[in-house]
Amino acid sequence: MKVLQIVPSISLIYGGPSQMVLGLAPALAAHGAEVTILTTDSNGDAGQKPLDVPLNQPVQKQGYKIIYFRCSPFRRYKFSLDLLKWLNKHACEYDIAHIHALFSPVSSLAAAICRNKQLPYILRPLGTLDPADLRKKSYLKKIYAAVLERDNIAGAAAVHFTSNQEAKVSVRFGVKTRDVILPLGVVECNVNSENSIRLQYGISQEVALVLFMSRIDPKKGLDLLIPALEKIQAQGLKFHFVLAGTNPQDPDYETGIIRRLHNSPLHPHTTITGFVTGEAKSALLQAADLFVLPSYYENFGIAVAEAMVAGTPVLISDQVHIWHEIDNSQSGWVSKTEVESLTNLLVEALQNHQERQKRGLNARAHALQNYSWDAIGRQMVATYEQIISTVFFA
Repeated sequence: MKVLQIVPSISLIYGGPSQMVLGLAPALAAHGAEVTILTTDSNGDAGQKPLDVPLNQPVQKQGYKIIYFRCSPFRRYKFSLDLLKWLNKHACEYDIAHIHALFSPVSSLAAAICRNKQLPYILRPLGTLDPADLRKKSYLKKIYAAVLERDNIAGAAAVHFTSNQEAKVSVRFGVKTRDVILPLGVVECNVNSENSIRLQYGISQEVALVLFMSRIDPKKGLDLLIPALEKIQAQGLKFHFVLAGTNPQDPDYETGIIRRLHNSPLHPHTTITGFVTGEAKSALLQAADLFVLPSYYENFGIAVAEAMVAGTPVLISDQVHIWHEIDNSQSGWVSKTEVESLTNLLVEALQNHQERQKRGLNARAHALQNYSWDAIGRQMVATYEQIISTVFFA
């Protein structure tokens, strides 16, 4: 079975679509699929240098290959005419395509090409069908959907959601879809360097480490988290707050958050790390006593799953769409998107070391059982085979 994975960019900065594609590809290969990733040389957003990669030729990876194409003529939108020309020529050589992103010109036109070439394709919307996300630039998105995306959704063999809640709330523009529910995957980390992290950042062993690790974006709920932390600090609870992340898309917002923390009573008890990756990221996740993500909407929340597999209990909002799994598995706490609710649960979590440990163990067990790439790869190959056979015998 020959599978195309199409994604606008394999960015070194953002986790979302890149992490899914780069995690899924070797998992699919391990279960017998021949995988080719089509992407661009974009590395994030405006101001980021293009990836230093060979263009228009296969780059061999761990059981799969990537073909990079130059972003041209619209680099800002991660568009590549060369990628679309290649797809138009070679689509007939593949059995199925998996397209990661909606409301992205290269993904939208790739879906149209797949339909024209009668190549079955799966769409993964990345949360873009959430009503909260559709409200951003709503007028333009209505036009875009009418011209391109509605037909792409209607013509898809399936739509890939990463949680039941994401599927439940997503808008389909009146189209009935076949839904595939498969989460994002995580890799087990074995860094075991909690003490070195505390030493590196000057964090006392006597205080709980509260970690926010995500893109610094208005939807992530920092406007709830910072006041909540200020309230519990005023109550006399001792903790150290670590803010890990960045946002090249919106540097003004990031600067505003950092300024807010510098002017806050939290400042002496806060560490701002910027973007972290690799072993530094794994070490922070393992060192944390509590991972917090009070997002206003989140189709999955990969950083939540990463914290869980590191054995760290999580405190998330009920707008992070895996909150039911967190609640049912007792892997952490679930708050409303309100300062008071978040404050109360922070107090509850930080005052009970034993309960944090218990929920951290639950979190790790749940993540290893449900978010392993091997299990996701096996299920996805079975999904591909079912779709291909349905199309073949139709």
